[in-house]
Amino acid sequence: MINKIKKINNLLIKHFGIPSRAGKLPDPVDMLIATILSQNTNDNNSYKAYNNLKKRYPNWEMLLTAKLPSIEKEIKVAGLGKQKSRAIKNFIQGLFRVNNNLNLNHIKNMKNLDAINELTKFKGVGVKTASCVLLFALDRNICPVDTHVHRTLNRIGLVNTNTPDKTFFELNRNFPGNIAHSFHTNLIRLGREICKPQKPNCSVCPLEKICLYENKNYSRKENSTPKSFMLLDNV
Repeated sequence: MINKIKKINNLLIKHFGIPSRAGKLPDPVDMLIATILSQNTNDNNSYKAYNNLKKRYPNWEMLLTAKLPSIEKEIKVAGLGKQKSRAIKNFIQGLFRVNNNLNLNHIKNMKNLDAINELTKFKGVGVKTASCVLLFALDRNICPVDTHVHRTLNRIGLVNTNTPDKTFFELNRNFPGNIAHSFHTNLIRLGREICKPQKPNCSVCPLEKICLYENKNYSRKENSTPKSFMLLDNV
């Protein structure tokens, strides 16, 4: 699997280029909240929701006493307001109970799997959210798996799994060093622009020759020029 991951990464970089990274790593708590807000919405809306929340509550300690409807009001642009406000509130309260503060310094020296297990103890924090914290805020060589990454890797034939979490653990069991950021980011671009859920545009896919997907679609050719979009590490 390691060699195939490297080959996929090289082909994606050849097609999309090396993804840019923010100069300064975001705070892990900021990153976790931003990732919760990014679920089931587009990047622009999640970014607006994060900024609205931060403007209303510039100090996360203020969320300890904030009412759920107030949090929901600030993040409504990202959708799923009740669910996301509850997850954010649960995380903030749970973290304060555990550490008596609102930082994640205690996970910085943990191994990846231990850190994942620690973060997912908080109700509303899943494996994908936890792994985004590790990759984008702690610069760990770990590849988060969202629906795009899960779909594309199963189509390619790198894994044969039925949930994103299963894909995550299979993929990261023995992941090659120093490529997680480019691999993850470019796979998302592939899933958004080319390897779409319905009618993937296989005629312009950089992985077409190594992809094992049986229902390839060559019926149309589209301009595959990458669209600009905001990444989590810009939050």
